[in-house]
Amino acid sequence: MIYTVTLNPSIDYIMHVDEFNEGDLNRANTTYYYPGGKGINVSRVLKRLEVSNTALGFIGGFTGQFIQNFLESEKVQHQFIDTDQYTRINVKLKSSQESEINGPGPSITQEQQQQLLDQVNKLEQDDYLVVAGSIPKTIPADFYNEMAKRCAERGAHFIADTSGRALEELVGTPTFLLKPNHHELGELFDTTIDSPLKAITFAKQLVTKGATNVIVSMGGDGAILVNKDHAYYANVPKGEVKNSVGAGDSVVSGFIAGYVKTNSLTEAFANGVACGSATAFSDDLATRDFVEELRKEITIEDLN
Repeated sequence: MIYTVTLNPSIDYIMHVDEFNEGDLNRANTTYYYPGGKGINVSRVLKRLEVSNTALGFIGGFTGQFIQNFLESEKVQHQFIDTDQYTRINVKLKSSQESEINGPGPSITQEQQQQLLDQVNKLEQDDYLVVAGSIPKTIPADFYNEMAKRCAERGAHFIADTSGRALEELVGTPTFLLKPNHHELGELFDTTIDSPLKAITFAKQLVTKGATNVIVSMGGDGAILVNKDHAYYANVPKGEVKNSVGAGDSVVSGFIAGYVKTNSLTEAFANGVACGSATAFSDDLATRDFVEELRKEITIEDLN
């Protein structure tokens, strides 16, 4: 089984305004409501790729109920922990420029944190646990590390798509996959990642410190996959970028879906890049048909 973890989900309220004028009354011409959170995105895309999974995390209130109802409408399983507090709402305003206002998340108690760790304790050999997104202030910065250790004890695969302090804390912890983008990798090592070769250099440092595989997405410059034996480069297909939200999460989804179906790292990598591109070129998350179409345009090169 594949499980995803979203510690601080949201409802993403997206509004399109032709011309936003600060301080005036503005009317949106199009609005959308989606369940937000990186782990939830991973779950939704996995299901679209016909891979069953279960979403874990913390939700509450009528906003949390919206997320549960939405996932159920897409046949995504979930085992959320109720916080008895409202799940946050994030407003994303799309006009000549994009602006965001993210709501505050709930305070997660130690008891609720332990409930989530108890769920991780039930993982079995060869299960997958995907943690995605930042760690809320009310949860210890090394919370993902604790999950990773429990996965290792049970023979489960631990995958992390995070940044900042949470990523720093994971360096040195055994993981099946880390997936920073080039900005996040550069921030981790206090440098600028401006080429695939430079991304490979620093990704290899993560491998020597415990990561089995590292994927670094670099937008229009492609992506790299590094492990102890190989350094692969994937191009990205051509297309109009419409949506940056969820593209990195979709890379993770595509990689997992490809790997569980083929047991091939290169095929999983290509599928991940196709999936990330499909989301970037869509108004919402990737669909299976679009992923399969873009997969034909991707080639994998071993740079070792």
